[in-house]
Amino acid sequence: MKENIYTLAIESSCDETSVAVLENGRSVLSNIISSQIEDHKLYGGVVPEIASRKHIENINSVIDRALVESGMKLDEMDCIGVTYGPGLVGALLVGISTAKAISYAKKIPLVPVNHIEGHIYANFIEDVELEPPFTCLIVSGGHTHLANILDYGEYEFLGQTRDDAAGEAFDKVARTLGLGYPGGPLIDKLASEGDPFSIEFPRANLDGKYDFSFSGLKSAVLNYINKEKQKGNELNIPDIAASFQQAVVEVLVEKSIEAAKESGMDKIVVAGGVAANEGLRNLMSKRAAEEGLETRFPSKILCTDNAAMIGCLAYYNYKRGIRGDMKLNAVPNLKL
Repeated sequence: MKENIYTLAIESSCDETSVAVLENGRSVLSNIISSQIEDHKLYGGVVPEIASRKHIENINSVIDRALVESGMKLDEMDCIGVTYGPGLVGALLVGISTAKAISYAKKIPLVPVNHIEGHIYANFIEDVELEPPFTCLIVSGGHTHLANILDYGEYEFLGQTRDDAAGEAFDKVARTLGLGYPGGPLIDKLASEGDPFSIEFPRANLDGKYDFSFSGLKSAVLNYINKEKQKGNELNIPDIAASFQQAVVEVLVEKSIEAAKESGMDKIVVAGGVAANEGLRNLMSKRAAEEGLETRFPSKILCTDNAAMIGCLAYYNYKRGIRGDMKLNAVPNLKL
Protein backbone atom coordinates (compact mmCIF):
# COMPACT_ATOMS: atom_id res chain seq x y z
CA MET A 1 0.00 0.00 0.00
CA LYS A 2 1.31 3.45 -0.93
CA GLU A 3 2.69 5.76 1.77
CA ASN A 4 -0.05 8.43 1.62
CA ILE A 5 -3.70 7.45 1.14
CA TYR A 6 -6.14 10.13 0.01
CA THR A 7 -9.84 9.68 0.73
CA LEU A 8 -12.84 11.51 -0.69
CA ALA A 9 -15.71 11.15 1.78
CA ILE A 10 -19.42 11.81 1.26
CA GLU A 11 -22.04 12.16 4.03
CA SER A 12 -25.75 12.70 3.27
CA SER A 13 -27.62 10.66 5.88
CA CYS A 14 -29.93 13.43 7.13
CA ASP A 15 -29.92 17.19 6.57
CA GLU A 16 -26.24 17.99 6.01
CA THR A 17 -24.59 17.57 2.63
CA SER A 18 -20.93 17.14 3.49
CA VAL A 19 -17.81 16.22 1.54
CA ALA A 20 -14.27 15.95 2.88
CA VAL A 21 -10.79 15.09 1.64
CA LEU A 22 -8.40 13.40 4.07
CA GLU A 23 -4.78 12.30 3.99
CA ASN A 24 -4.06 9.04 5.81
CA GLY A 25 -7.39 9.12 7.57
CA ARG A 26 -6.58 11.66 10.27
CA SER A 27 -5.35 14.73 8.42
CA VAL A 28 -8.31 16.74 7.11
CA LEU A 29 -7.50 18.71 3.97
CA SER A 30 -11.08 19.95 3.59
CA ASN A 31 -14.45 19.36 5.26
CA ILE A 32 -17.32 21.21 3.61
CA ILE A 33 -20.71 21.07 5.34
CA SER A 34 -23.85 22.46 3.71
CA SER A 35 -26.57 22.54 6.36
CA GLN A 36 -30.31 22.51 5.71
CA ILE A 37 -31.40 23.66 9.19
CA GLU A 38 -33.02 26.84 7.88
CA ASP A 39 -35.03 24.81 5.35
CA HIS A 40 -36.50 22.56 8.04
CA LYS A 41 -37.07 25.07 10.87
CA LEU A 42 -40.49 25.97 9.52
CA TYR A 43 -41.63 22.37 10.02
CA GLY A 44 -40.09 21.82 13.46
CA GLY A 45 -37.92 18.93 12.23
CA VAL A 46 -36.37 17.31 9.18
CA VAL A 47 -38.75 16.64 6.26
CA PRO A 48 -37.24 13.66 4.36
CA GLU A 49 -38.44 14.69 0.89
CA ILE A 50 -37.09 18.22 1.28
CA ALA A 51 -33.79 16.85 2.58
CA SER A 52 -33.39 14.56 -0.44
CA ARG A 53 -34.07 17.36 -2.92
CA LYS A 54 -31.60 19.66 -1.18
CA HIS A 55 -28.91 16.97 -1.28
CA ILE A 56 -29.42 16.62 -5.05
CA GLU A 57 -29.12 20.40 -5.47
CA ASN A 58 -26.00 20.67 -3.29
CA ILE A 59 -23.91 17.55 -3.79
CA ASN A 60 -21.93 18.49 -6.91
CA SER A 61 -21.02 21.98 -5.73
CA VAL A 62 -20.01 20.66 -2.29
CA ILE A 63 -17.70 18.09 -3.94
CA ASP A 64 -16.16 20.84 -6.07
CA ARG A 65 -15.58 23.06 -3.02
CA ALA A 66 -14.01 20.20 -1.05
CA LEU A 67 -11.59 19.41 -3.86
CA VAL A 68 -10.64 23.07 -4.41
CA GLU A 69 -10.04 23.67 -0.70
CA SER A 70 -7.92 20.52 -0.42
CA GLY A 71 -5.87 21.36 -3.51
CA MET A 72 -6.53 17.83 -4.80
CA LYS A 73 -8.17 16.32 -7.88
CA LEU A 74 -10.53 13.37 -8.19
CA ASP A 75 -7.85 11.40 -10.05
CA GLU A 76 -5.60 11.65 -6.98
CA MET A 77 -8.08 9.92 -4.67
CA ASP A 78 -7.25 6.40 -3.53
CA CYS A 79 -10.72 5.57 -2.22
CA ILE A 80 -14.21 7.03 -1.86
CA GLY A 81 -15.92 6.60 1.49
CA VAL A 82 -19.69 7.03 1.64
CA THR A 83 -22.35 6.70 4.33
CA TYR A 84 -24.79 3.92 3.42
CA GLY A 85 -26.79 3.89 6.68
CA PRO A 86 -28.44 4.46 8.98
CA GLY A 87 -30.40 7.54 7.95
CA LEU A 88 -33.14 8.79 5.65
CA VAL A 89 -33.32 6.47 2.68
CA GLY A 90 -33.72 9.19 0.04
CA ALA A 91 -30.95 11.30 1.50
CA LEU A 92 -28.59 8.32 1.71
CA LEU A 93 -29.26 7.37 -1.90
CA VAL A 94 -28.08 10.77 -3.15
CA GLY A 95 -24.66 10.30 -1.56
CA ILE A 96 -24.40 6.63 -2.51
CA SER A 97 -25.38 7.24 -6.15
CA THR A 98 -22.86 10.06 -6.44
CA ALA A 99 -20.08 7.99 -4.86
CA LYS A 100 -20.82 5.02 -7.10
CA ALA A 101 -20.80 7.21 -10.22
CA ILE A 102 -17.39 8.67 -9.34
CA SER A 103 -16.04 5.23 -8.39
CA TYR A 104 -17.18 3.73 -11.69
CA ALA A 105 -16.02 6.62 -13.89
CA LYS A 106 -12.63 7.08 -12.21
CA LYS A 107 -12.04 3.42 -11.20
CA ILE A 108 -11.55 4.44 -7.55
CA PRO A 109 -12.36 1.84 -4.86
CA LEU A 110 -15.67 2.42 -3.07
CA VAL A 111 -15.72 2.02 0.72
CA PRO A 112 -19.09 1.79 2.55
CA VAL A 113 -19.28 3.44 5.98
CA ASN A 114 -21.70 3.03 8.91
CA HIS A 115 -22.75 6.51 10.02
CA ILE A 116 -22.96 5.69 13.76
CA GLU A 117 -19.52 4.08 13.65
CA GLY A 118 -18.26 7.19 11.89
CA HIS A 119 -19.15 9.33 14.92
CA ILE A 120 -16.64 7.33 17.00
CA TYR A 121 -13.88 8.12 14.52
CA ALA A 122 -14.43 11.89 14.76
CA ASN A 123 -12.31 11.69 17.90
CA PHE A 124 -9.32 10.29 16.03
CA ILE A 125 -9.12 13.30 13.73
CA GLU A 126 -8.05 15.96 16.22
CA ASP A 127 -6.54 13.74 18.92
CA VAL A 128 -3.48 12.29 17.21
CA GLU A 129 -2.48 10.38 20.33
CA LEU A 130 -5.85 8.66 20.80
CA GLU A 131 -5.71 4.91 20.19
CA PRO A 132 -7.97 2.04 21.24
CA PRO A 133 -8.91 0.59 23.67
CA PHE A 134 -11.41 2.91 25.38
CA THR A 135 -15.07 3.10 26.40
CA CYS A 136 -17.21 5.14 24.03
CA LEU A 137 -20.58 6.82 24.55
CA ILE A 138 -22.23 7.43 21.18
CA VAL A 139 -25.15 9.79 21.71
CA SER A 140 -27.13 11.61 19.03
CA GLY A 141 -30.60 12.44 17.80
CA GLY A 142 -31.32 8.89 16.69
CA HIS A 143 -28.89 6.74 18.65
CA THR A 144 -27.58 6.17 22.15
CA HIS A 145 -24.97 3.40 22.45
CA LEU A 146 -22.34 2.43 24.99
CA ALA A 147 -19.45 0.29 23.75
CA ASN A 148 -15.86 -0.67 24.39
CA ILE A 149 -13.68 0.12 21.38
CA LEU A 150 -11.12 -2.69 21.54
CA ASP A 151 -9.36 -1.89 18.25
CA TYR A 152 -10.09 -0.25 14.90
CA GLY A 153 -13.23 -2.06 13.71
CA GLU A 154 -13.43 -4.28 16.82
CA TYR A 155 -16.15 -3.38 19.33
CA GLU A 156 -17.82 -4.82 22.41
CA PHE A 157 -21.36 -3.46 22.74
CA LEU A 158 -22.57 -2.92 26.29
CA GLY A 159 -25.91 -1.15 25.96
CA GLN A 160 -28.21 1.04 23.91
CA THR A 161 -31.46 2.96 24.16
CA ARG A 162 -34.62 0.91 24.40
CA ASP A 163 -36.86 3.73 23.18
CA ASP A 164 -36.10 7.41 22.56
CA ALA A 165 -32.49 8.37 21.94
CA ALA A 166 -31.16 11.19 24.12
CA GLY A 167 -31.10 13.71 21.28
CA GLU A 168 -34.64 12.75 20.27
CA ALA A 169 -35.82 13.46 23.81
CA PHE A 170 -34.12 16.87 23.69
CA ASP A 171 -35.91 17.74 20.45
CA LYS A 172 -39.34 16.60 21.71
CA VAL A 173 -39.07 18.50 24.98
CA ALA A 174 -37.84 21.60 23.14
CA ARG A 175 -40.84 21.39 20.82
CA THR A 176 -43.22 21.17 23.78
CA LEU A 177 -41.57 24.22 25.33
CA GLY A 178 -42.00 26.09 22.06
CA LEU A 179 -38.26 26.57 21.59
CA GLY A 180 -38.06 25.54 17.94
CA TYR A 181 -35.65 23.35 15.97
CA PRO A 182 -33.02 22.01 16.51
CA GLY A 183 -33.96 21.56 20.15
CA GLY A 184 -30.73 20.27 21.69
CA PRO A 185 -28.63 23.44 21.42
CA LEU A 186 -31.58 25.60 22.52
CA ILE A 187 -32.18 23.57 25.68
CA ASP A 188 -28.44 23.52 26.41
CA LYS A 189 -28.32 27.32 26.20
CA LEU A 190 -31.39 27.79 28.42
CA ALA A 191 -30.12 25.22 30.92
CA SER A 192 -27.15 27.46 31.68
CA GLU A 193 -29.63 30.04 33.01
CA GLY A 194 -31.69 27.64 35.15
CA ASP A 195 -31.40 25.56 38.33
CA PRO A 196 -30.74 21.91 37.39
CA PHE A 197 -32.02 20.68 40.76
CA SER A 198 -35.21 22.74 40.96
CA ILE A 199 -37.45 19.98 39.54
CA GLU A 200 -36.99 16.28 40.31
CA PHE A 201 -37.40 14.39 37.04
CA PRO A 202 -36.96 10.58 36.96
CA ARG A 203 -33.79 8.68 36.04
CA ALA A 204 -34.51 5.30 34.45
CA ASN A 205 -32.65 2.29 35.86
CA LEU A 206 -33.21 -0.76 33.67
CA ASP A 207 -32.54 -4.48 34.06
CA GLY A 208 -30.05 -4.17 31.21
CA LYS A 209 -27.21 -2.61 33.18
CA TYR A 210 -25.96 -0.33 30.43
CA ASP A 211 -29.18 0.20 28.49
CA PHE A 212 -30.87 3.60 28.37
CA SER A 213 -34.47 4.80 28.36
CA PHE A 214 -35.56 8.42 27.95
CA SER A 215 -39.23 7.95 27.03
CA GLY A 216 -40.39 8.03 30.67
CA LEU A 217 -38.35 11.15 31.37
CA LYS A 218 -39.80 12.86 28.31
CA SER A 219 -43.32 11.98 29.45
CA ALA A 220 -42.59 13.24 32.98
CA VAL A 221 -41.50 16.61 31.61
CA LEU A 222 -44.61 16.88 29.42
CA ASN A 223 -46.85 15.95 32.37
CA TYR A 224 -45.15 18.54 34.57
CA ILE A 225 -45.69 21.25 31.95
CA ASN A 226 -49.36 20.32 31.51
CA LYS A 227 -50.02 20.26 35.27
CA GLU A 228 -48.38 23.64 35.78
CA LYS A 229 -50.47 25.12 32.97
CA GLN A 230 -53.67 23.65 34.44
CA LYS A 231 -52.84 25.26 37.79
CA GLY A 232 -52.34 28.56 36.04
CA ASN A 233 -48.70 28.73 37.09
CA GLU A 234 -46.16 30.54 34.95
CA LEU A 235 -43.56 28.14 33.59
CA ASN A 236 -39.93 28.73 34.50
CA ILE A 237 -38.50 27.58 31.15
CA PRO A 238 -34.80 27.77 32.14
CA ASP A 239 -35.45 25.65 35.26
CA ILE A 240 -37.38 23.06 33.26
CA ALA A 241 -34.63 22.92 30.63
CA ALA A 242 -31.87 22.67 33.24
CA SER A 243 -33.65 19.98 35.29
CA PHE A 244 -34.47 17.93 32.19
CA GLN A 245 -30.92 18.19 30.87
CA GLN A 246 -29.50 17.22 34.27
CA ALA A 247 -31.66 14.08 34.32
CA VAL A 248 -30.38 13.07 30.88
CA VAL A 249 -26.69 13.76 31.37
CA GLU A 250 -26.52 12.19 34.84
CA VAL A 251 -27.65 8.85 33.42
CA LEU A 252 -25.29 9.10 30.43
CA VAL A 253 -22.32 10.00 32.62
CA GLU A 254 -22.82 7.50 35.44
CA LYS A 255 -23.41 4.53 33.13
CA SER A 256 -20.35 5.47 31.05
CA ILE A 257 -18.14 5.72 34.13
CA GLU A 258 -19.43 2.44 35.56
CA ALA A 259 -18.83 0.69 32.22
CA ALA A 260 -15.29 2.03 31.90
CA LYS A 261 -14.36 1.04 35.45
CA GLU A 262 -15.87 -2.44 35.14
CA SER A 263 -14.08 -2.98 31.81
CA GLY A 264 -10.73 -1.75 33.10
CA MET A 265 -10.61 1.16 30.64
CA ASP A 266 -8.82 4.40 31.54
CA LYS A 267 -10.49 6.61 28.90
CA ILE A 268 -14.06 7.59 28.05
CA VAL A 269 -14.64 8.97 24.56
CA VAL A 270 -17.91 10.75 23.75
CA ALA A 271 -19.22 10.97 20.18
CA GLY A 272 -22.32 12.11 18.30
CA GLY A 273 -24.36 15.30 18.13
CA VAL A 274 -25.18 15.37 21.85
CA ALA A 275 -21.44 15.30 22.57
CA ALA A 276 -21.59 19.04 21.83
CA ASN A 277 -23.85 19.57 24.86
CA GLU A 278 -22.07 21.69 27.48
CA GLY A 279 -23.93 20.07 30.36
CA LEU A 280 -22.74 16.63 29.27
CA ARG A 281 -19.19 17.81 28.64
CA ASN A 282 -18.90 19.49 32.02
CA LEU A 283 -20.40 16.70 34.12
CA MET A 284 -18.55 13.92 32.25
CA SER A 285 -15.21 15.71 32.63
CA LYS A 286 -15.83 16.41 36.33
CA ARG A 287 -17.05 12.93 37.31
CA ALA A 288 -14.45 11.11 35.21
CA ALA A 289 -11.64 13.14 36.79
CA GLU A 290 -13.00 12.22 40.23
CA GLU A 291 -12.75 8.55 39.23
CA GLY A 292 -9.27 8.89 37.73
CA LEU A 293 -10.48 8.53 34.13
CA GLU A 294 -9.53 10.57 31.06
CA THR A 295 -12.21 12.02 28.78
CA ARG A 296 -12.17 12.91 25.10
CA PHE A 297 -14.66 14.97 23.07
CA PRO A 298 -14.47 16.03 19.40
CA SER A 299 -14.68 19.73 18.64
CA LYS A 300 -18.32 20.75 18.23
CA ILE A 301 -18.16 20.94 14.43
CA LEU A 302 -17.13 17.27 14.38
CA CYS A 303 -19.88 16.22 16.81
CA THR A 304 -22.63 16.87 14.30
CA ASP A 305 -22.87 15.09 10.94
CA ASN A 306 -19.82 15.69 8.76
CA ALA A 307 -17.82 13.92 6.07
CA ALA A 308 -14.46 14.15 7.86
CA MET A 309 -15.48 11.48 10.37
CA ILE A 310 -16.79 9.33 7.48
CA GLY A 311 -13.45 9.72 5.71
CA CYS A 312 -11.50 8.75 8.81
CA LEU A 313 -13.44 5.50 9.18
CA ALA A 314 -13.31 4.89 5.41
CA TYR A 315 -9.50 5.01 5.57
CA TYR A 316 -9.36 2.31 8.26
CA ASN A 317 -11.98 0.24 6.41
CA TYR A 318 -9.94 0.61 3.21
CA LYS A 319 -6.81 -0.63 4.98
CA ARG A 320 -8.79 -3.62 6.28
CA GLY A 321 -9.83 -4.51 2.73
CA ILE A 322 -13.49 -3.49 3.01
CA ARG A 323 -14.92 -2.60 -0.40
CA GLY A 324 -18.30 -1.78 -1.88
CA ASP A 325 -19.51 -2.37 -5.45
CA MET A 326 -22.17 -1.05 -7.80
CA LYS A 327 -24.80 -3.03 -5.86
CA LEU A 328 -24.24 -0.94 -2.71
CA ASN A 329 -27.61 0.30 -1.48
CA ALA A 330 -28.96 2.46 1.32
CA VAL A 331 -29.73 0.69 4.61
CA PRO A 332 -31.81 3.21 6.59
CA ASN A 333 -31.97 1.00 9.72
CA LEU A 334 -28.35 -0.16 9.61
CA LYS A 335 -27.14 -1.35 13.01
CA LEU A 336 -23.76 -0.70 14.55
